[in-house]
Amino acid sequence: MERSLAFQVSQEEMGRRLDRFLQQQGLSLSRSRIKQLIEAGLVLVNDRRVKAGTRVKPGDRVACMLPAPRPLEAKPEEIPLDILYEDSDIVVVNKAPGMVVHPAPRVFSGTLVNALLFHCEDLSGINGVLRPGIVHRLDRHTSGVIVAAKNDSAHESLARQFKGRLVEKRYLAVVCGHPSEQEGLITASLGRHPSKRGIFSIHTRKPRDALTRWRVVEVLRYFTVLEIFPRTGRTHQIRVHLSSTGHPILGDPVYCRKRYLRRIEDPEIRKIAEGVRRQALHASRLRIFHPRSGEPMEFHAPLARDMEELIEALRG
Repeated sequence: MERSLAFQVSQEEMGRRLDRFLQQQGLSLSRSRIKQLIEAGLVLVNDRRVKAGTRVKPGDRVACMLPAPRPLEAKPEEIPLDILYEDSDIVVVNKAPGMVVHPAPRVFSGTLVNALLFHCEDLSGINGVLRPGIVHRLDRHTSGVIVAAKNDSAHESLARQFKGRLVEKRYLAVVCGHPSEQEGLITASLGRHPSKRGIFSIHTRKPRDALTRWRVVEVLRYFTVLEIFPRTGRTHQIRVHLSSTGHPILGDPVYCRKRYLRRIEDPEIRKIAEGVRRQALHASRLRIFHPRSGEPMEFHAPLARDMEELIEALRG
């Protein structure tokens, strides 16, 4: 069924574009989807139709009509899943490396959504026909814990938690080199690269705040295992932040340049490093508040086997 939502613009939100304002209200809708709703006249500001680029003012009343979800376009597929937890509201999965979270123009099957549609009787449709139940994502080659909503109320609760930075996330990564400190905080803002499509950078025309805390777990020859605590959830945040410090994630096809591996004098270790086929990044822990009970819940995903074997090989 369709739903009607209303928001009032605060003093702090003055001057924001309408599409960006709505994106920051915890609706878990993509910006392109919000623009479609605005162009269809399903978003009104003070009862008037406006454009996506309209700047909102304090006191403006923004009404949004969300149409009933269309029949799902993503198809159920019988794909094995490592389920860490499940109840009537959420399902928590240890995502395998190489699995895309949701269908996209170049990937129509084999995704986490396809697998969840087969596993679950129903998923929240609030996030559109190709991303039902998805409130956050992991890059294709990042393994680890991810939560999906099974109904709209759970979806909205989790979206608010992610937007309000109430969710705690922890990652493990194998990075090139040895940081000079045992821990640190990276505060560089991020945004799309000014000229390279699909790449993000700290050198951008539209920077967005980003915070990543890290600490050393284990020092290996030529490499270091880090524990990472992102406080924001920007696209490629951990990968870009670590690369910006001179310690990119081993195996990262975008942000780890080959020159880092050429510095390795030991031929055996260089061979191991050059054989890594994905960024050595794993989402190891996720802490949320249950959308129905409000109780804190913490989920742990054991380290992916390929990363376990990599770390063991680098130790040797």
